[in-house]
Amino acid sequence: MARAFLFVLDSFGVGGAPDAAAYGDEGADTLGHIAEFCAAGAGDRAGLRQGPLSLPNMSELGLMHIARSASGRFPAGMPLPEKVYGIYGAATEISRGKDTPSGHWEIAGTPVSFDWGYFPMEGDAFPQEFIEALCREADVPGILGNCHASGTEIIARLGEDHIRTGKPICYTSSDSVFQVAAHEVHFGLDRLLAFCRLARGLLDPYNIGRVIARPFIGQSASTFQRTGNRRDFSVLPPEPTLLDRLIEHGRHVHAVGKIGDIFAHQGISRVIKANGNEALMDASLSAIDAAEDGDLVFTNFVDFDMIYGHRRDVPGYAAALEAFDARLPEVHKKLKPGDLVVLTADHGCDPTWRGTDHTRERVPVIAYGPGIRSRSIGVRRSYADIGESIARHLGIPAGPHGRSFL
Repeated sequence: MARAFLFVLDSFGVGGAPDAAAYGDEGADTLGHIAEFCAAGAGDRAGLRQGPLSLPNMSELGLMHIARSASGRFPAGMPLPEKVYGIYGAATEISRGKDTPSGHWEIAGTPVSFDWGYFPMEGDAFPQEFIEALCREADVPGILGNCHASGTEIIARLGEDHIRTGKPICYTSSDSVFQVAAHEVHFGLDRLLAFCRLARGLLDPYNIGRVIARPFIGQSASTFQRTGNRRDFSVLPPEPTLLDRLIEHGRHVHAVGKIGDIFAHQGISRVIKANGNEALMDASLSAIDAAEDGDLVFTNFVDFDMIYGHRRDVPGYAAALEAFDARLPEVHKKLKPGDLVVLTADHGCDPTWRGTDHTRERVPVIAYGPGIRSRSIGVRRSYADIGESIARHLGIPAGPHGRSFL
């Protein structure tokens, strides 16, 4: 039995990216700063969590040593484990940008060597000719927003106008992304998804990585709430990924959460949707039960990024990490001889950092399973080493970019 389970803790960076200054992120460290704030009491919240950051299971899998190799220091307030189990190291991103697609594609063995398109920070974000074509083809009276914004803030600010006028809320961020917020009932979920599909096609000449549908419910600024029906419309990866290669060799790829969307549903055997980290873990455990010899279960745990990182919520991020860590023994109990679990991330999103965007950081690489010998793999030159290690474990030929650490 050789199966692989790849869990991406979305935005769980460990600092130390050598090119962070080029992105305005020199010094960003998601894990290190969360631990520092918790140790100082700034990560406390009544009814949510208290005290230093506590991640005993990931610490025993090498997280503390990963942090030191990536950023030069152990996380504050967290005790060192007596013994480390499994393989541990960090990885440096070589893809351009700090976007979700490029991070995931590189993890899957396909770095991004081209520059994404981005929208300007000042003035109207979107080209007039694109907006006119989109509104005409979608038969809407116009758009609201047309700017860089936080998703929750812009929905609170413009949601009531959206309901009144029928104009979708369109905004972007420092990522290569076009986001559309619309009310599930007043505008309609199907209509929102159709609008985003139109936008996806019209944005291809601009080299925009993703179009994201952000449905919400509620009747006023104080009651608006985004739902779990988010959908990402991504461009295709620039070349075959680990997922494509597995399908080519007769294996199955179980995509949990937004993985299917990130890879434009290419190289995917089964899509499993779930809303929130707890439900994503439940779905992953069920997928492990269903996985056959040679299969990959690939999960994105989105809450770390979407709910806590972008909203700069340190206590929330800390509590989410502790909740994830507490459920790792459930994964351990599911493992059979020959299984491999890999924990990693796609970029950083330091909740103590300025702004609300991703941060350029190294990511943790933790690999373990029955019979896996504990050892450090240092700092890997590319996330692609993760994909190539899984390829080797599952017995398919190596790809052109990464190098297996197995």
